[in-house]
Amino acid sequence: MRAGQLIAQARHNAGLSLRELAARADTSHSAIAAYEQERTSPTVATLDRILTAAGFAIDVTLAPRPGRSEPDRTARGRELVDVLELAAMFPAAHDSMLSYPPFGEVA
Repeated sequence: MRAGQLIAQARHNAGLSLRELAARADTSHSAIAAYEQERTSPTVATLDRILTAAGFAIDVTLAPRPGRSEPDRTARGRELVDVLELAAMFPAAHDSMLSYPPFGEVA
């Protein structure tokens, strides 16, 4: 979730107006509006201060990105093999020639 979405959700859940949250966070209501509309991004410290003022805390965890670690690549490779084996179970026979006129021609 983006910072602006977090701020808007925290403000809404706390039942605060822009001006009320701004006063609690010691900032301007126009700054809060700019963050919520993602015209600008707050620093991590500012985001923490705003969410704290709304009665919430940031909980951050690290997660590996898909495709970056070797075990993940191996798992994705196995998944691809599984998909290809499944596709081979349902062979499709296509005519070598289309039975329709070429694009743009009327029959």
